[in-house]
Amino acid sequence: MASAVQKIKLSPSRDIPFNKLVLSQSNVLLALTIDLQNILFTAFKQLLTARIEGAIASGTYDIGLETLTAESFVVAGRRTIYTHPGTSAETRLLTITQRERNHPVTLDEALERLSDPRAVLLVNRQSGRTAVQVSARSLMLDDGEVERRVHLMRPMEHPTIPLAMMRQTHWQEADRDTFARIWEAEVAEVPEFTDSEIHIVAGLLLPIWKRLPNESTRVYRLRTDTGERIIGRKVSPAWVASALEAGTSNLSPDAAFAALIDGETILDLTEALQVRRVGVMGVNRIELTGFTDTMRDRLRAYGLFGEIISWKLRFFVPVDATGPAFLAKVLERYPIARIADRAAV
Repeated sequence: MASAVQKIKLSPSRDIPFNKLVLSQSNVLLALTIDLQNILFTAFKQLLTARIEGAIASGTYDIGLETLTAESFVVAGRRTIYTHPGTSAETRLLTITQRERNHPVTLDEALERLSDPRAVLLVNRQSGRTAVQVSARSLMLDDGEVERRVHLMRPMEHPTIPLAMMRQTHWQEADRDTFARIWEAEVAEVPEFTDSEIHIVAGLLLPIWKRLPNESTRVYRLRTDTGERIIGRKVSPAWVASALEAGTSNLSPDAAFAALIDGETILDLTEALQVRRVGVMGVNRIELTGFTDTMRDRLRAYGLFGEIISWKLRFFVPVDATGPAFLAKVLERYPIARIADRAAV
């Protein structure tokens, strides 16, 4: 009995599927009392739940066929990328405009956080934006050190950063009236809806399955405003540009900005410049690298902002609503030379 329990406990570390273990040990399990069987299956449920939660947190959990929901789905473009020679069945690349309703955090919801005595009202002295600093779960680092972390709750985002990094940022404590005035101004700037483009490969998938990105094999379904039902695989703008062999000039600044925000795409520009999403102090930013000293003033004029980090000047594209317009100015002066899928780099 003890050996059977030990084998079940060791199975997760050996990656042995539990159902196979149960089948191989069925006689042993059936010989146990009902109470012991309940203990074993309770332990299994806890292990399974922990693994699922870990996969969800890491973004690797596959729930099977997933239904996409939004306020609106409109097919903006269709293109056949493969036709089966025997059946003439087609594989189609669909560009879909997705409209989602924004739900910014209201001032009352933000101020409710002050019920926690550790919450702090903040204003960024550089950007003029507001945030509520609230405690977050600490993180155990590889060296065993415990890293304390905080959430910065903003109207439309909730980044998490190490508490020690706060001293290196421009956030400073603000009084309630100043915070309320700026927060309400930010909420008023948030549009009712946000439109974005997604790309789905639908139709006959099996013949080109190996050509599709392998970082995620999820299959999605959705229903458009006209009632059309679509089932297929989501792909990145970088994959689309490569599959269509249409060059890079057709990638609009809005689409380029959305691809960069998603973190799946790297843009190589002319004159050895590169744009990609990076993590800085626990916050995702869009960084431009490869610039020379003579480009600095021009980049600032385009709307990019520079920061000295670890004694090095770095330039970033704002990630708020002004980002696409500023990125468009950069792309007009330094066109895209290559679109790379980050997973392939």
